[in-house]
Amino acid sequence: MAKMSAYFAPAFFSHLLGKCLRRSNPLLEVLKLGIVVLGTFAVIWWPYLYSMEAFLQVLSRLAPFERGIYEDYVANFWCTTSVLIKWKRLFTTPSLKLLSFCATISACLPSMFQQIWAPSKQGFLYGLLNSAFSFYLFSFQVHEKSILLPLLPASLLAIEEPFVHSWMTHYALFSMFPLVVRDKLVLPYIALSPLFFLFNRAGPTRAQATGEANSLRSFLTAFFLFCALILHVVYVTVNPPRRYPFLFEALIMLLCFSQFVSLTVYTNAKQWMMLKRPTLVDKDKKIL
Repeated sequence: MAKMSAYFAPAFFSHLLGKCLRRSNPLLEVLKLGIVVLGTFAVIWWPYLYSMEAFLQVLSRLAPFERGIYEDYVANFWCTTSVLIKWKRLFTTPSLKLLSFCATISACLPSMFQQIWAPSKQGFLYGLLNSAFSFYLFSFQVHEKSILLPLLPASLLAIEEPFVHSWMTHYALFSMFPLVVRDKLVLPYIALSPLFFLFNRAGPTRAQATGEANSLRSFLTAFFLFCALILHVVYVTVNPPRRYPFLFEALIMLLCFSQFVSLTVYTNAKQWMMLKRPTLVDKDKKIL
């Protein structure tokens, strides 16, 4: 749970810090926030501080560095680019720790700066999504199911961003398809995927409601969905070449990674575009 909460920590930190800096006494507010954070941290870790061995065991579970920067076929940066760059062979584990840390923080910074500069409720939701995406794409030792963490704030933004929610849900599930096959859950997957698609199509998107048409997006959407459909069928019916036993997993990973990166760029841009909108003010003239 603690490891999962780290996916959202930068968004909470930047939003709360931005709110504190806009109070009448920002230094006092930041000090109170720091005391609460440190106090909460101390309470959570208190049961494990009775010995150094217990403390280190918890840390080893939170950060399993001994497993390497990736373990299975996950649609994130390190695993996808390993087709061309053999990260585990070329770099030591300490070097990969530093690389992944810097990449994750760098990916989080634009979203964090926006919330520190202009915190808002809607921006906070985008911040949660962008922060979770940054950790999924660049952090050390990511599991396939970790894509469900950015999917949570995407669900909260479903009304604002219906296409992002439906598109991400589709590829989040597809990225876990090899795991689904391994666990023999193909039948529930086949049953639920079309059902979700039908329910999602039942509600009109914002573009449909306003009569807008985007032929390029429609073409790309159809093309990528067709590619995903073909890979579904190929993965369960065709044996991979002996020389490349994980070829189909790599293709699924590459397709999903490209979609996640595109969504990350889009949602970061949408969050920064909020600075151009008029600031929302409540009855007490406090920034929302």
